[in-house]
Amino acid sequence: MSKSLRMWMLVLALVAMPFVASALSEGPGVTAEQAMALLVDGNARFVRGDVIHPNQREDRRKGTSLNGQHPFVTVLSCADSRVPAEILFDRGIGDVFSVRVAGNVAAVDEIGTIEYGVEHLGTPLLVVLGHTQCGAVTAVVKGEQVGGNIPQLVAPIVPVAERVKAAMAGQEMNAVVAAAIEENVWQVIDDIFKGSPIVRHLVQEGKLSVQGAMYVLESGTVRFMGKHPAEERLLAYTGGPGGH
Repeated sequence: MSKSLRMWMLVLALVAMPFVASALSEGPGVTAEQAMALLVDGNARFVRGDVIHPNQREDRRKGTSLNGQHPFVTVLSCADSRVPAEILFDRGIGDVFSVRVAGNVAAVDEIGTIEYGVEHLGTPLLVVLGHTQCGAVTAVVKGEQVGGNIPQLVAPIVPVAERVKAAMAGQEMNAVVAAAIEENVWQVIDDIFKGSPIVRHLVQEGKLSVQGAMYVLESGTVRFMGKHPAEERLLAYTGGPGGH
């Protein structure tokens, strides 16, 4: 074998390594820690601009159509067109069970969908992903008038906005909005625990980790915020479907 041919084979092997590692680290049996590592690594690639677009080829499409879906994470995020979870985490078909709604709120429909992801599909990780410049939270904080079904949609954000505005009275509006966006992530996690015995049970059994995160539009970075600081209190909820 010529030296040049060996060199080309080495280059091809190195190029293929990320795809092989990605494939081996997904699917049933992935732990919450491994799932988190996949998200962290994928977002780092996205920020650097060296994405590998895993699981987006024909074989993946055919495989998931024949064998079903086995996502490794459930993500509740905003419907904002700038926050596509699969892209900002550099993932592909069948990787992310994605739940999207304005303001990443968690009412009955969203919680039921989350339950399908964490129980039926068995994802070991649930991420509630907020983002900077969230229009839904901004509108509520500023008291903007909205019509149609939107007031009911953003109703869960109202107590968050009131709480943050009271705590930050007199401070600059942009700072208040930013704080409310972050506080909304914690409130959504609270709402999920309050409304879902399934989520509480899976967390208590050590089968599910629930994490907050914030996507920074300006940089593309996802900042993971960790578990709810009062998770033990949330696990003491006794409510069922509907939330209270």
